[in-house]
Amino acid sequence: MKLHDTNRCKLQAGKSLPSPSPPPRLYSPSMTHKNRWLVQSRITPEADAALIKYSSVLRQVLFNRGYATEAQAESFFRAQVDFDTNPFLIKGMDAAVTRIQSALTAGEPIAVYGDYDVDGVTATALLVEALQKLGGVVQPYIPNRFEEGYGLNNEALTQLHSQGVKLVITVDCGIRSPEEARHARAIGLDLIISDHHEPAGEIPDALAVVNPKQEGDTYPEKYLAGVGLAYKIAEALVQERGKRKEEDSFVFPLSSLLDLVALGTVADLAPLTGENRALVRKGLEQMRQTTRQGLFSLAAIAGVAMPKITAGSIGFMFGPRLNASGRLDKAIASFNLLTTTSPQEAGTLAQQLDVQNRERQVLTKEIQTQAEGLALEGQKDSLLLFAIHPDFNHGVVGLAASRLQELYYRPAIVGNYGPETTRCSCRSIPEFHITRALDECADLLVRHGGHAGAAGFTVRNENIGALTTRLGEIAKRELEGRDLRHSLVADVEVAFQSLTFDLVGQLNALQPTGYGNPDAVFISRGVQVKSSRAVGADARHLKLNLSDGKTTLDAIGFRLGGLLANLPKVVDVLYTLEVNEYNGRSSLQLNLKDVKAVGVAD
Repeated sequence: MKLHDTNRCKLQAGKSLPSPSPPPRLYSPSMTHKNRWLVQSRITPEADAALIKYSSVLRQVLFNRGYATEAQAESFFRAQVDFDTNPFLIKGMDAAVTRIQSALTAGEPIAVYGDYDVDGVTATALLVEALQKLGGVVQPYIPNRFEEGYGLNNEALTQLHSQGVKLVITVDCGIRSPEEARHARAIGLDLIISDHHEPAGEIPDALAVVNPKQEGDTYPEKYLAGVGLAYKIAEALVQERGKRKEEDSFVFPLSSLLDLVALGTVADLAPLTGENRALVRKGLEQMRQTTRQGLFSLAAIAGVAMPKITAGSIGFMFGPRLNASGRLDKAIASFNLLTTTSPQEAGTLAQQLDVQNRERQVLTKEIQTQAEGLALEGQKDSLLLFAIHPDFNHGVVGLAASRLQELYYRPAIVGNYGPETTRCSCRSIPEFHITRALDECADLLVRHGGHAGAAGFTVRNENIGALTTRLGEIAKRELEGRDLRHSLVADVEVAFQSLTFDLVGQLNALQPTGYGNPDAVFISRGVQVKSSRAVGADARHLKLNLSDGKTTLDAIGFRLGGLLANLPKVVDVLYTLEVNEYNGRSSLQLNLKDVKAVGVAD
């Protein structure tokens, strides 16, 4: 490949890959500085008195989350929402349900067009299953990441139309596809778009657009995942069917779909607040008693006990495996796993996904190391990291970008440099809304879309130089002069003697925890390191035994193994509290998020 010397990004894209050994850290000291520790403000006397029935630690945790009265706390514990969740309040829902019901009545072929990540796959599975239970003739369509890319494409719509499909319903995609919507209308294909991503500019001229973020939508919950929005469509259809008096007005239990809602919502990092929290709470309950064969097989291969499944189980065990098929091959395997009733097929598919996930882990590590070398070379003070290469796998560039963002606390873009266009995935930090930044570069892009913290785009190769220049200018405008470090927020400082099994039980009322509703985080200061060692593959994790002079506890710090070499004998620790079960015994354990020497400023 010949590349012009005047375009440094193209030179990076074409040069040979760096050595697989970790590249040198080329950032200035200010960019490798420690994390910032923040402690929440002390509970007010009024809130302390109103929440007196709870322990002092739980009172502080509740106050930190905005619950200052007993009524608010109890509503939170029950995962109740304080607004009307009627799906017909969502803009476009009436038109969507009317057209879908017409297709169901007439027996018209319907296609559900999804995305290849967990949110898209679960949304596709949910709506296909719901429409089938309502008597529909329906088929899934999940595009191939490598051949078609993300979202709607004209070729797929033409193919579906030629197969006799009369109605296409998108899930988790389509809000930024006005050209494809025009194509569907031109060929006589009815299109309903349901998507939770940020709209930008022209809203597609579809038969109906269901997206709570579009202008004019007054539905209170704006952060449903794609699968959550698919569930609202199913809910609306069931409500509409329930009004009918005919014998064929069978209505299935919506609770049978909630396991899929929990899977997609947690895996897509939708905030676990409001309606999402209520849906995931119910979804986890459904998963613990599911009859879905694919989940049984997936749990078995991942070593998860279904009766004890949590949001963390989805995020760390189920989600990566379900994502693996779409990252390395075709996501239809994950769809088939979630919808099959055959134990044999489920077992085979679960094993396939597990193997693919292991391959994905190796590939991600290789690309992350290579991307790190490209992004850092000669750019000591970059406010935005950018790395492209023709050998980077489309399916894992997002994971590599995520790792770079975690390591350096900078927006990171990693992509595959193709013959004519480059496709990139972006991961950002709270201080930099990556999708809005891309909106400012729309004239240089073929397509783009996403959220505040994650996005994707396609750019013609001749525009890469102009794009990186403009993004760099935007990053400078938004980030220059700011103290860019990871902020680790703790709920309260505690002594080890406050950490009990009873406290763990109280904190369980916060579940499901995750993005938007984090686990309670504690700080304990001046604790002694009784023993320390690195554990896990490549000594990546840190195992400690800590004492405050009265109580001794074990601690595990995932990805903190590098701290071992310079670990002081007395430290401050920031952590979450958990129960470790091993060989039938239960013990309290600190899950370390950070460790620092005593006396170092927060």
